[in-house]
Amino acid sequence: MSISPPLAMSRRGVLTAGAVTAVSVSTPGLAVTDSVPASTTTAVTPVSFEVNGKIQRLSLDPRTTLLDALREHLHLTGTKKGCDHGQCGACTVLVDGERINSCLTLAVMHDGDKITTIEGLGSPDKLHPMQAAFVKHDGYQCGYCTPGQICSAVAVLSEIKRGIPSHVSASLTDRPQATNMEMRERMSGNICRCGAYSNIAEAMTDVAGEKA
Repeated sequence: MSISPPLAMSRRGVLTAGAVTAVSVSTPGLAVTDSVPASTTTAVTPVSFEVNGKIQRLSLDPRTTLLDALREHLHLTGTKKGCDHGQCGACTVLVDGERINSCLTLAVMHDGDKITTIEGLGSPDKLHPMQAAFVKHDGYQCGYCTPGQICSAVAVLSEIKRGIPSHVSASLTDRPQATNMEMRERMSGNICRCGAYSNIAEAMTDVAGEKA
């Protein structure tokens, strides 16, 4: 009487067999040789907006943020991705003259809007006055937050000029002034990890033409 040799099974073989059995049991009608269908492609949405004076037409996943549309699709990498949660201000851009955190808004929400990034404020041979003031007053160190700081600073002075109150100005005067306290309050959403806040305020004061 012959005796069959014992079945040899490696550890890997046991794990593989167990995985195949689990898939077969948990998915009725699915043969081991069947393949899982590929995921469907997400529909894209057309969007058109003016960026730095030029009309841009894109087809985007509707979940694409304005920040990613600018950086990944239009290659305007001056706008920085910092926290990606609207807490640092590095991604600040101007939309129809108002400052926003581009990481917190979807690109498709801005169809028809006019968007200005740091690249659209000035050029190396013709700096925007705020860019020139940042250079003059050393308003940056590592420079990562600087594009957002400059865009926000430009918008802040516009807000003050138009008489839009802030928490400080509303409690002190009927019309806001470009004081050091007022500007610091309005710029508080833009974080500089290098701590160049005093220099930034000096640059803004220079452009405003007022002493802090």
